[in-house]
Amino acid sequence: MPLVEEAQNMLTPATPSREVMAWFLGFLVTVIVVAVLLGIVSWVVNTIVGGTVVKFASNVIEKGYASLGESLNMALSRLGSLLGAGIITGILIMIGLFLFVVPGIILAIMFSLVVPAIMMEQKGVFESLGRSRKLVSNRWGKTFVLLLLIGIIYGIIVWIIGLLMTPFEAVGTFVSSLAAAFVAPILPIATTLLYYSMVAREIPPPPPPPEIMTS
Repeated sequence: MPLVEEAQNMLTPATPSREVMAWFLGFLVTVIVVAVLLGIVSWVVNTIVGGTVVKFASNVIEKGYASLGESLNMALSRLGSLLGAGIITGILIMIGLFLFVVPGIILAIMFSLVVPAIMMEQKGVFESLGRSRKLVSNRWGKTFVLLLLIGIIYGIIVWIIGLLMTPFEAVGTFVSSLAAAFVAPILPIATTLLYYSMVAREIPPPPPPPEIMTS
């Protein structure tokens, strides 16, 4: 690794402490920049994948078939709204968790249907927040239980795979990450089904048939 070789060449017992500190600060800045860039790339990719899965599941529900390319193109076309909504909800949820935990959980439930609102109803950033809140209202318990079950299932699967792959070191880490990637779509699929369940409750029931007058 270039940084390691550079450190071996530069840092010797005779190296002045000022140079050691300068090298360490430069190394630390490099690590932070790389970590931030990787985090941003990972966040954007996960956002695109989540939007694609939601649209794909929606097409299967509505049409009986779906195209991965079409779903991906739709997610890319709505990427700005998805990222904007993700930033706002992420900040609000983090603030809620830092305060007393419970507000963060409430906000996570409230905004759990933001992505389906963006993908299926073409809502903007703030419109999707309001739409998700409206859909979830009066169904807090159902939404909480669903998200909790998904989290438990996801955690158990990843934990079991990680436990089984521990003896294989690097290969095991790769397999665990790959398995987690395959399990990750469970959440967007579940929220898509929840979205349609909530929308169906908005449709008023058909009027009762007219009474037949008998003499």
